[in-house]
Amino acid sequence: MASFDFQGKSIYYEEYGQGKPLLVLNGIMMSCKSWAEFVEPFSQSNRLILLDFLDQGRSARMDGPYDQAIQAEVTLALLDHLGIDRACVLGISYGGEVALRFAIGHPQRVERLMLFNTTARTGPWLGDIGDAWNLASGDADAYYLTTIPVIYSPAFYREQQDWMAKRRETLRPVFGDPNFIQPMIRLTNSARSYDVTDRLGEIQAPTLIVSCQQDYLTPMEEQQLLHQRIPNSHYVVIPGSGHASMYEQPMLFAALALGFCNTSKAEYHIT
Repeated sequence: MASFDFQGKSIYYEEYGQGKPLLVLNGIMMSCKSWAEFVEPFSQSNRLILLDFLDQGRSARMDGPYDQAIQAEVTLALLDHLGIDRACVLGISYGGEVALRFAIGHPQRVERLMLFNTTARTGPWLGDIGDAWNLASGDADAYYLTTIPVIYSPAFYREQQDWMAKRRETLRPVFGDPNFIQPMIRLTNSARSYDVTDRLGEIQAPTLIVSCQQDYLTPMEEQQLLHQRIPNSHYVVIPGSGHASMYEQPMLFAALALGFCNTSKAEYHIT
């Protein structure tokens, strides 16, 4: 648990374990705390690094609007601060977008790239969803109902009603707190013009792309586009899961991430 300075802003990060560096980048509503259940498996054979982006978790808040590209520079600054030349980089959702920006801008720093529930662009669908979040931000219950149900598959939402009810009670005061909501609005808006579609061919690292069959925020066609455009990419679909794959399928999520990061060979010549 530590921090470093980035352009006069304090950036919070956590480190666990030893071995090949594995950098994990948060989804938009997440923080380092969100990965508590994954710290043990992810740090068993790896040097696990968790990061709170600007306007997230325990990192500094921004003073006004900004472009998501700054989060990729935060990522670079963290690796420089830690003296890490190359890392496996895992990003989910918003974190996957930042991971794509980072892999395009700094290809020599990425050993393996893992993208869960990620898109190459904020198109009309995702853009309007973000606008709906912002419009609901003045009411905690409206914000919850606009943002949370859609990130889960219908089956998970139905079968985990007790867990969902507890989650709603936990999140209601958070979603009513301007100190959370205003940064969330800025984070949401930071990705409004995001589009790296035409640069996906520049990615050099072996890349794992994971879709979820019932992801209604970043549908499977978005990951299929990534797979079509990123050289040396591998595509997997998790059946029955929604956008929050780490919560719905945690063991499979961990197995895919760790297996892809740590497999010793990236090229196989079958005869």
